[in-house]
Amino acid sequence: MVSILEWVVAILTLLYAGLLFTYRYWYHRLRYFEPLPAALTSSHVTSFSIVIPARNESANIKACIDSILAQNYSKACFEVIVIDDFSEDDTAFIVSSMQALHDNVRLLKLSDFFKQEEIQSFKKKAIEKAVLHAKGDWIITTDADCTVPPNWLTLYHQYIIKEAPVFVAAPVMFIPEKTVLNTFQVLDFLALQGITAAAVGAGKHSMSNGANLAFEKSAFIAVGGYQGVDQIASGDDMFLMHKMKKTLSNRIGYLFHPDAIVLTKAMPRWKDLIMQRIRWSSKARFYDDQSIFWVLLLVYLYNFIFLLLFIMGQFPLLWISLAFKTFFELFFLEGVSRFFKLQPTLRYFVLFQPLHIAYTIIAGLFGQVKTYTWKGRRVK
Repeated sequence: MVSILEWVVAILTLLYAGLLFTYRYWYHRLRYFEPLPAALTSSHVTSFSIVIPARNESANIKACIDSILAQNYSKACFEVIVIDDFSEDDTAFIVSSMQALHDNVRLLKLSDFFKQEEIQSFKKKAIEKAVLHAKGDWIITTDADCTVPPNWLTLYHQYIIKEAPVFVAAPVMFIPEKTVLNTFQVLDFLALQGITAAAVGAGKHSMSNGANLAFEKSAFIAVGGYQGVDQIASGDDMFLMHKMKKTLSNRIGYLFHPDAIVLTKAMPRWKDLIMQRIRWSSKARFYDDQSIFWVLLLVYLYNFIFLLLFIMGQFPLLWISLAFKTFFELFFLEGVSRFFKLQPTLRYFVLFQPLHIAYTIIAGLFGQVKTYTWKGRRVK
């Protein structure tokens, strides 16, 4: 006789499989963005302000700015605004030195506008202040530990001319390294990026990554910036995206092109990884986009059932379910890995399954009930 537990596992497996098949269908409907001929875009000018919130990033900030300054785009049409978030190292000094050499590099300091105890979400306040001081019609955000490809701004410019969006999400990937920790993060992030591309491309979830997104400055002002979500420590990217999606006629786009991929550094330690994922999951209960909430709930429950099977000693059912889970995930990730040129990394996917299940459960639970440390601060 089939037990209740077996029925629960079967139902969750079917729901999870249906979800991944849907994402795969959406993902394979995506087509590389085809830029317009130069003759059609040369008469249009898109002015950009690239905003980089930075806290204690002295090891990374120069490489980040250098990659932006190396753009195949007129320097007269973009500026780089670094807003220092109460750094305790030489971040501000490095940016100030670069500002002296480049007319389109600017340094702002959050400490010139606020006291630390006045702020709940530092990154949102940093971006808001930078937007108010920005000269560009379009804002692009990235992180201080990122490097951007040389045609990054050109692709954004052409996408904006062709599609007339108000908000654009774009791909991000960790810089691959030959370590166990890095490989685990790349595989995990590969799934997140694939789902983001699929869902945004299909006009569904409000998903994006602040390391590579753009929005029209006037649209940011029109929706009130982060008003209403500025008490939440994380989520500057997805909450803003959702506000614009609801308010501005769904003019949301995804820049699907390999030359738009921004590279960022993975977490250097397991502890840092867990804290980052707790920070990401901490915003889940605040999502106004209910489609994301139900997806996250399904994913969490499906991973939790594996822990339950292990505790109850239901090992035959555990191995069968794990095999199905692995098959469905690899079925989805195959196309995503080709876009990011990371097909060889998939060979390690099966090995990381138990670890991924455990970390999903831990990060999901602690993200709702635990304070965490990020950039040297305790955050609730």
